[in-house]
Amino acid sequence: MFLQVTTKIVPTRQEGFQFRNFGLKCWFDSWPGVMLHKLIFPYFCPHSNQKLIMPELGIIIQARTGSTRMPEKVIQPFFQEQTILDLLLEKTKKTGVPVVLATTVNPMDNRICTLAEKHQVPVFRGSENDVLDRFIQAAQQLGFSKIIRVCADNPFLDLAGLKLLINEFSQSDADYLGFQLAGDKPSILTHFGFWAEAVSFDALEKAQRLTSEKLYREHVTNFIYANPTLFNVRFIPADPIVFMRTDVRMTLDTQEDFEIQQKIFAAISKENPNFAIREIIKWLDSHPEALEAMKREIEKNQK
Repeated sequence: MFLQVTTKIVPTRQEGFQFRNFGLKCWFDSWPGVMLHKLIFPYFCPHSNQKLIMPELGIIIQARTGSTRMPEKVIQPFFQEQTILDLLLEKTKKTGVPVVLATTVNPMDNRICTLAEKHQVPVFRGSENDVLDRFIQAAQQLGFSKIIRVCADNPFLDLAGLKLLINEFSQSDADYLGFQLAGDKPSILTHFGFWAEAVSFDALEKAQRLTSEKLYREHVTNFIYANPTLFNVRFIPADPIVFMRTDVRMTLDTQEDFEIQQKIFAAISKENPNFAIREIIKWLDSHPEALEAMKREIEKNQK
């Protein structure tokens, strides 16, 4: 049994959930069907008396096309005609956890909505500059009390690490949970690009109340993990194979990053399509020229 729903395009400057040109079949025995059914009913069936029971934990992927250093990086062909966003949407859906893409109300990001539609992933559109508010609004409308934050500029996001983070955070009372490298450094402040981070909805709201500083509104979780006396902050030690490393850059900000990582992704995928962190490090250590190129980008793009 499925529900057939057809909607009109929602105005591009409107905040909230948007389903563009959906002639959508929502299968009730799968996450996309269940979730889209629950999301569509309150917006397009206002007279429904169905009681919504939303999942407690969900993944929110943060994406936009207006990057300063490399615009449109997440929607350019990266591997076999797939974009970075294609790869991330496919990977995050493998966790079995609800996935939502949070982008901006800028009309330039309509293309992100189209791409998400292809993967049957709901899109929330909010503030372009106040990303903290965008996350709060998306989570609030979905009923997420726990959020896994994924940045769309990390094509090498590690699936095993993502599943570990989800499992640990689902059982934790922490406000924030992330991975940590040597020197007590949160992974989000490194160049690796392998990991997501987890944060509670309550912590996001508290951060919003306590600070209006632009840095913290743009980077969502910085205020939280930077203030462990105000929040319950915990970390998972990163894989020992990378714990002490400072020469690996798999987060993607620049055209140079894109070209380097595109070649690496293709080469490693040819050897092992299901590669993980250890396979990446093994390949890099056998290709010192790639590490040298990364070092140059690390020096130019200090975090």
